[in-house]
Amino acid sequence: MKYYSTNKKAPTATLEEAVIKGLAPDRGLYMPEHIQKLPATFFNQIEKLSFQEIAFEVSKAFFGGDIEIEALRNIVYETLSFDVPAIHIKDNIYSLELFHGPTLAFKDIGARFMARLLQHFIRREGQQQINVLVATSGDTGSAVANGFLGVNGIHVYVLYPKDKVSHIQESQFATLGQNITALEVDGVFDDCQAMIKQAFMDETLNHHMKLTSANSINVARFLPQAFYYFYAYAQLKRLGKADKLVISVPSGNFGNLCAGLFAYKMGLPVNRFIAANNANDVFFHYLRTGEYMPQPSKQTLANAMDVGNPSNFARIYTLFNGSHQAITELISGATYTDDMIRKTMQECYASTDYILDPHGACGYKALKEQLQPSETGLFLETAHPAKFKDKVDEILSTEIAIPEHLAAFMKGTKQSIPMDKQFETFKQFLMDT
Repeated sequence: MKYYSTNKKAPTATLEEAVIKGLAPDRGLYMPEHIQKLPATFFNQIEKLSFQEIAFEVSKAFFGGDIEIEALRNIVYETLSFDVPAIHIKDNIYSLELFHGPTLAFKDIGARFMARLLQHFIRREGQQQINVLVATSGDTGSAVANGFLGVNGIHVYVLYPKDKVSHIQESQFATLGQNITALEVDGVFDDCQAMIKQAFMDETLNHHMKLTSANSINVARFLPQAFYYFYAYAQLKRLGKADKLVISVPSGNFGNLCAGLFAYKMGLPVNRFIAANNANDVFFHYLRTGEYMPQPSKQTLANAMDVGNPSNFARIYTLFNGSHQAITELISGATYTDDMIRKTMQECYASTDYILDPHGACGYKALKEQLQPSETGLFLETAHPAKFKDKVDEILSTEIAIPEHLAAFMKGTKQSIPMDKQFETFKQFLMDT
């Protein structure tokens, strides 16, 4: 499989080149040249398969031509060492709990897959050290840092905005040491992301060291997220609830929704998607008007979705050949203020005893507002509410128990390095390492 740039001004790349480069030379995002449709026989028996079996079949369609099959099987099975259950909440609404991995967030799957894939390439080719750059507004940093922790031949630099991630989130990547370096940037997430994108374009820096990204701009990070869309469908099919499926996706940088759209293009029977935003409503505005107008990000209660210029919009736009009509026929939008998110968390807890995190609350509320009586709704619960314990406890007047392995992170010593938001500062830091 070859990968092309969304800007279409760069040469095509192999999977290995696309994964290691992260971003195409023309600043575009890599896309596979073809999306393989899965056979009807797969969907006819999907409810009989395990998560790992489903993911392996999907991964073969994505990567089977580029990785030895047994190596791919091992990568998939090692990645998916935990469950992703679909939980009934009320009426015809279900939660897909994506927080049962090591860092209690959905990004564990993409990060763990990418770490193992990169390690496979390093071992196969005898590569020099690869340096992974990742910007985080919350969960990406912890998932990537822990996915790559201790992996020989790889060093990870996590850039995160000062005072704009929760203490628990910060403790999951800023206390690790070893091959993980946390950089506390005096700015917002978009500044962190811009610094990384500029790093990939800097010839001097790229000559000095081999760089890649583990944000959802990397194909090895976002494509494996398609696995759990198929698994969710299988679980609902077992219950006789898979017809007219509507999936509501809390959306920030849009890698998660993009993975769902790839699953749809591969034949997954989904009626439609909802992109659930917080107050950062750039995509919602695009759906309504056809105009994509990036804005400075706004700080909100659902901080992992505080993105004013979502990178993966380029992939969605390309996937539908730039057709606003095609996009809006499949995807609707929603946008919620912090006050709306709080009230949704309170209402859900009072009526069902289910504790939503602020991001999942956006997905749940969108389903409540837009789901039709004949449809089944599934929202992605992207992080364990304990990762936002202070906020959740205050909103719900409760006391959430902190899972044991999350509490262990909080006992560590912060080791992050302060940095301003100027690219030259970041570049010099990397040049000196």
